[in-house]
Amino acid sequence: MHEIVTIVGARPQFVKAAAVSRVLRRVADEYLVHTGQHYDEAMSQVFFAELGIPPPDVNLGVGSGPHGAQTGTMLAAIEEVLLERKAKMVVVYGDTNSTLAGALAAAKLHIPVAHVEAGLRSYRRDMPEEINRVLTDHVSTLLFCPTDHARECLRREGIVEGVEVVGDVMVDVLEGVRPRLEHGIAARFGMSGPYVVATLHRAENVDEPGRLQRALEVLDAVPYSVILPVHPRTRASMERLGLTWPDRVTAVEPLSYVEMLSLVAGAEAVLTDSGGLQKEAVLLGTRCLTLRPETEWPETLEGGWNTVVDLDAARVVEILRGAAPRGSVSGLGDGNAAERIVQAIVDAAS
Repeated sequence: MHEIVTIVGARPQFVKAAAVSRVLRRVADEYLVHTGQHYDEAMSQVFFAELGIPPPDVNLGVGSGPHGAQTGTMLAAIEEVLLERKAKMVVVYGDTNSTLAGALAAAKLHIPVAHVEAGLRSYRRDMPEEINRVLTDHVSTLLFCPTDHARECLRREGIVEGVEVVGDVMVDVLEGVRPRLEHGIAARFGMSGPYVVATLHRAENVDEPGRLQRALEVLDAVPYSVILPVHPRTRASMERLGLTWPDRVTAVEPLSYVEMLSLVAGAEAVLTDSGGLQKEAVLLGTRCLTLRPETEWPETLEGGWNTVVDLDAARVVEILRGAAPRGSVSGLGDGNAAERIVQAIVDAAS
């Protein structure tokens, strides 16, 4: 048995780790490190319980903070953990500060890095997530791409060794929980008619007052009721700037994974600046409008299932009143990504 150290710290990583850890622990000893980047129960513990993720072996308790301080604190703490363990490999997920800190700590100790969800690119270096993705890919040994497009992005940067298209692990997880989705869940939140689900959390949208105000104008223009689970970062910005939600918006606490997907499945549309929610919406057959100027998931644009609208309220209304999307989205995987990832990790660690 080989010990594999897995680094997680934020909700999207908990979801991805739920798929991979379940398979990995059949064939290897996994040591699960939670950086504490998402540290309250609604953003962390409930996901572990609901998705059957093993309890972390250690929680570093780093919490929030400026990017440099947070990443540096994580880097130092993860390095200490890796020095204590005899890991054959470190597994990181996605594009958060936890991802970059885990990858750098391992690379500096000459421990191979496996990056799940490699090759995504927005081509916007002003996004912290983009910096994290690019740097992590360039120090990784195994690069697990969810799509052919992601592999092509790596090839353009000269990364061809250790690259494998495995599919999106979030497809694995979504298919596993689909039977548990709750129909009619919107009534719990006072929704009696058609509604849309919205999320806002990206720094570019919620930290800059002008863009946050525009985002609120978009939500106010939506011709449906809006339910919006509020990210702690967004709540803090709203309070700091003295802003209030439009009347049509029902702001609620962060939801569990199954609750969120249940709401999305019954919605007329999803308005989001999240990467993962774009995929989850279209996989559940719900139209998505991406509140950013780009998407790192071009596959979701197929058939009009996802549309990049940035913060254009008129465009949002036009799309919501327009024709329904066509066909279905392909190219995101077949639900067996975790099996492929684990086989490659075990082969490399042997």
